[in-house]
Amino acid sequence: MSVSVKNISKSYNKIQAIAGISFDVNKGEIFGIIGPDGAGKTTLFRILTTLLLADEGTATVTDFDVVKDYKSIRNSIGYMPGKFSLYQDLTVEENLNFFATIFGTTIEKNYDSIKDIYIQIEPFKTRKAGALSGGMKQKLALCCALIHKPTVLFLDEPTTGVDPVSRKEFWEMLKRLQQKGITILVSTPYMDEATLCDRIALIQKGKILQIDSPENIIKKYKKTIYDIRAKNIPQLIDDLKNYPSQYSVYAFGEYIHYIDTKENFDPSELENYLLSKKHTDVEIHISKTTIEDVFMDLSTLNQ
Repeated sequence: MSVSVKNISKSYNKIQAIAGISFDVNKGEIFGIIGPDGAGKTTLFRILTTLLLADEGTATVTDFDVVKDYKSIRNSIGYMPGKFSLYQDLTVEENLNFFATIFGTTIEKNYDSIKDIYIQIEPFKTRKAGALSGGMKQKLALCCALIHKPTVLFLDEPTTGVDPVSRKEFWEMLKRLQQKGITILVSTPYMDEATLCDRIALIQKGKILQIDSPENIIKKYKKTIYDIRAKNIPQLIDDLKNYPSQYSVYAFGEYIHYIDTKENFDPSELENYLLSKKHTDVEIHISKTTIEDVFMDLSTLNQ
C-alpha cells in the first residue's frame, strides 16, 4: 500500500473535523477524496503530509509512519496545497530552483520528471509567479511538487477556481503522471472529477460515506431517480416535497431530481398530481444516476 489510514480523528476545540477515517490507497492509483468545503479534506491531507498531528489513529505513507518517520515522508511525497503557496514575487524559474534546492537537487538533474508540464510554462520562466494566470500557477505548483521525484503526490483541491479548459488539461497531466508509477491522492469538491479517479472516498462532515470505484458506487445504487421539469420551478419543488410518497427532491441543473418511496411508483400518478396543482409543460423521465446523486442521498442519511 502507498497510503494506509486507520481510525484517524481530529478536532479543533469542540468541532470534529475528522471522525475515525480509515482507508488504503494502492500503489500507482489515482484516489479521490470527494466532498464539499468543510468536509475534512484539507485536515486529512495535512495529517498525511506530516503538517498536522491527529488526535487518534495511525497512518503510514510509503510504509513510513506519519509521526515517527515524518522526515522520510517529506522527502518521498509531493504536496500541492489548495491555496497557491509559492512565492509571488519570485519568477517561475526562481520558485522551481528554490524547491529543487530544498530537496538537494536541481532543475537540470530532474528535468525529465517535470518536462511534460514545465515546457508549457517555460516560455514565461522570467515572469513573477504572482502575475501568472490561474492555470499557469497550477502548472508551476505541480512542477514544484514533482521536482524531487516523489512517489506519492497529494493534491488538495488543485482545480478549484481554474477554468474548465485548464481543469481538463490538469487531469490529462495527472493521467500521464500515473503512467510513470506515481500514486496520486487528489481532493476535490467537483463531483464530475470523481469519474476520473480509479477509486474514490465520498466524505461529508469528517466521515467517509463510501469507498469504491466510481462505476461500482453508481452500480450499487438501487434507487430510481427521475428528471422532472415544469414551467414554475420554485413551485414545482414545493409541490414535489409535499407529495405523500416523496423520498428526495433537489435541484439538478435544469431539472429537479426526484426519488419516490414506493417500489411500484407510477410516474403518471405524480404527473396528474402536478397537473392538479396547475403546473404546465410537465416532463417526467428516468434519469441517469451520477456520483452527485449518490452523494446527496448518502449525506442525507448520515446527517
